[in-house]
Amino acid sequence: MVLVRTDSARELDWLTRQVLGTTAMPMDAWRDGEQFIIELDLPGMKADSLDLSIERNVLTIRAERPGIDQDREVLSAECPRGAFSRQLILDDNLDTDQIAASYRNGVLRLTAPVSAQAKPRRIQINRDGVKPRVQGLAAGRREPLWRRVLRRR
Repeated sequence: MVLVRTDSARELDWLTRQVLGTTAMPMDAWRDGEQFIIELDLPGMKADSLDLSIERNVLTIRAERPGIDQDREVLSAECPRGAFSRQLILDDNLDTDQIAASYRNGVLRLTAPVSAQAKPRRIQINRDGVKPRVQGLAAGRREPLWRRVLRRR
């Protein structure tokens, strides 16, 4: 008697990729001070196969990993191949004209600074004919008072 161990979740995932193909690019995104950082895993891609474009606030990432030559005998084909595409809708708070991209060790890293218009600021009230001033928030506060007030409602 022979026992065969199976992992049904893994097999279902493999079957789904085979039938539907895979266009997923695993992604991490976070804010680091005044910058927004996005990292996408693209193992096995050549840098010249990557294409980034932005229209309005939609960032499109395209990549291609060539298939295995047809004249070769394939023993296992678990790595996704073909064309990949992902679109990200960026917030208006980012300066899309200043997005920088780098590709190293199979990871595409995008860095977008927060736009000057989106940075929190304090507006002074005009009292007795004195012109109001606009200035940045104090270093100890991370969000403007109006945002906290609106959140309470």
